[in-house]
Amino acid sequence: MRAVRYAERWQRVCERHHRWQLDADVDHGLENLDVRESPEVAQAQRRWAGVEQRARRAGVEPAEVFGLARAVVCRWWEQALGWGEERIWPARLHRLAGGDAGGRFWWWHAVARDAVVFPEVVAMADALLDPAMEELAWADSGREEIRPRSTDGAFCRELGERVGRPWPGPLVAVDYDGPLVAGWLGTVIRRRRDIGDLDGRGQDPWWVSRERQPVSMGVQLRLLAERENGTISWRKAVPDSDRAGLERLLDEAVQMLGDVHVHSGRPVAEASRNMLRFLVRGSEILDRALLEAAHAALEAGVPPQFVGEWGKIPADLVEEIARRGPTGDD
Repeated sequence: MRAVRYAERWQRVCERHHRWQLDADVDHGLENLDVRESPEVAQAQRRWAGVEQRARRAGVEPAEVFGLARAVVCRWWEQALGWGEERIWPARLHRLAGGDAGGRFWWWHAVARDAVVFPEVVAMADALLDPAMEELAWADSGREEIRPRSTDGAFCRELGERVGRPWPGPLVAVDYDGPLVAGWLGTVIRRRRDIGDLDGRGQDPWWVSRERQPVSMGVQLRLLAERENGTISWRKAVPDSDRAGLERLLDEAVQMLGDVHVHSGRPVAEASRNMLRFLVRGSEILDRALLEAAHAALEAGVPPQFVGEWGKIPADLVEEIARRGPTGDD
């Protein structure tokens, strides 16, 4: 299991040389990252020893605790690209990149991820092992009286505080399919209510399904290389829900443009008018498809400058699409 693999190698910081050891089996061209400007990374490694002991006292395998905490925090890492209040991770990423990750942002985003989020992974593991956190989750759920989970519940607020983020509670609470809400939190509440085995895996709150495990650095770098080389297909990069909408718009445009023809039995003016109307309608649909594709690409993580270049879209419009969506709605 990947959680075991990473937990067995959690001791990644050489404190003598202030270096974070990178995976040697991934072709990224680096052996380590300099963490001298980010002492919190080494501090987290020292803190992990206490978390590991707490896990064992609770009868939980430390590898499983680490695996769940890492899955939760790595999901936050991906979502944080849209978190306007997040300041800690961007600053830490730039420091680990030697001062500026801007020129190769997405490459550093993949290579340095585990080092950047490591302090929060340890803090997350420590928090989820605390029985007081389970009590907060139980209280937020309504205990025996089932009620909708509040987006401002005590559990998410306290969890944010423990990882140094007092503000993301409402964002975390509505991440219904993530490893925290659908995994740990859901299992804890079902167990408290004595609800049976729903997933065929017992009542283990530390179990992380394969689809909720973080994407490996190697996979991220391979997809990034394909994207930069222009070999990645839009079907692979765009989520299913966006892809269906794009295909519908394109099909409509093709059908509309296919009806454009000059009828020999009609006056030239009328035929020209019909043809131009079809062309205008078709171009409107294609424009809409272009904006939808641009929005989907931005949501999938394609850098804005690439979206603008590939779609011949002005930079200010790309910025508007990123901020308000393809229709300009707030």
